[in-house]
Amino acid sequence: MQTPKSILLHLDSSKRTVERIKLARELAEAFDAEVTGQPCTLSALMRYPFAIEAAAEAVAIMQEIDKAARDKMYAAFMANSAGSQRLHWAEPESDGPLGFARRALYADLMILGQRDRHDPMQGELPGDFLPSLLVQSGRPALVLPYAGPIGPVGRTVLVAWKETREAARAVTAALPWLCTASRVHAVAYGEDAQVSLQSLQNYLRVQGVQNLELHPGGGDDEDAGSKLLSFSADLSADLLVMGCYGHSRAREWVLGGATQSILQSMTLPVLMSH
Repeated sequence: MQTPKSILLHLDSSKRTVERIKLARELAEAFDAEVTGQPCTLSALMRYPFAIEAAAEAVAIMQEIDKAARDKMYAAFMANSAGSQRLHWAEPESDGPLGFARRALYADLMILGQRDRHDPMQGELPGDFLPSLLVQSGRPALVLPYAGPIGPVGRTVLVAWKETREAARAVTAALPWLCTASRVHAVAYGEDAQVSLQSLQNYLRVQGVQNLELHPGGGDDEDAGSKLLSFSADLSADLLVMGCYGHSRAREWVLGGATQSILQSMTLPVLMSH
């Protein structure tokens, strides 16, 4: 089992950035890892392209907006890094999300945040930032919900199992948590749920996970996202592990039903992989 040694932390102007920094610091200590905190937002000129055609003063104002946002993120990063030598600041890439996805190629794990449609800063990023990043980088991400306290992650873990490459990659990325968790549960839906869960149990036993509890969810996987969140609450789980499903269509990322439901309504940290 290899723990993540290189963690890429997404910084923006949202209120939850502080929670992501704190968790990144905890994981850096737990895994003896290095964390790179990097801002990633759309520039003001990208959000307000009309300014390019306006007076030079308008362009200067847009640049000042970007600088103020960067300075705010830097101050939050430094204040909540608590002097840790494992956390390092990286200047934002000039090409925004594309540059962030490129840097993610050199990370074992990303720490991201759920999109909050009610946050005034939600316009800083495109709506499909998170799933597009997972696809472009091929790296797993620990996604934190935009509401509620974030306590210790990985004491009680729920694995949403499906015989797909996405779920298999998510389980592999989750092994550092699965091998140290107090309780590990796995749920699967479909006619062959019991068989696939037993195969998963055999695999995880070899990896050192001895306390796996299996939960065949029945043959109907309709509204699986809501079922997973409800089951997570019943178990008092603090980490959900699952694949990220979807496809591109005419430059738009179309999410699978369960993935979309989880990303919209998640109530606990979710480790996802495409």
